[in-house]
Amino acid sequence: MRDSEISPKAVSLRVNGVSHEVLVDPDTSLMTVLRNDLSLNGPKYGCGLGQCGACTVLVDGVAARSCVIPVGKMQQREIVTLEGLTTDAVLHPVQQAFIDAQAAQCGYCLNGMIMMTVSFLQDHPVPTEQEIRDALSGNLCRCGTHIEIIEAVKKASKLLALNAQSER
Repeated sequence: MRDSEISPKAVSLRVNGVSHEVLVDPDTSLMTVLRNDLSLNGPKYGCGLGQCGACTVLVDGVAARSCVIPVGKMQQREIVTLEGLTTDAVLHPVQQAFIDAQAAQCGYCLNGMIMMTVSFLQDHPVPTEQEIRDALSGNLCRCGTHIEIIEAVKKASKLLALNAQSER
């Protein structure tokens, strides 16, 4: 199909708790729409094949690779980006743990690592180190901050447990 044959359609999205309507080809990647149309720069373009994890977002609470998801399939879904984790200027415990553990060098993988950690800790609130390694094995970090990232996930687990206790 040539560019002249592509006809944009209105696609309704719910991102970070806000409804949006974008006029776009429904086959456009979710990541492209998030970055280019909604100015959300948390998801990064890494490999474009869904293999590196830099573009990870939460779709209905589950980590998903936004570079390979057609935006047209995201209607009626709840999408959360890195920007959506912060509420009332307070960082999500996972974001805070990554800062506390100094788990960033270049920061390119950070979005994916944080979003994967949020999703992972929902189902594994007290993970072992091997479970953490397995959960993050599909997220690539070229700088070598893996040790700090693992420590950040451990800290996040503890922060989330403390938050859950204080809410009781």
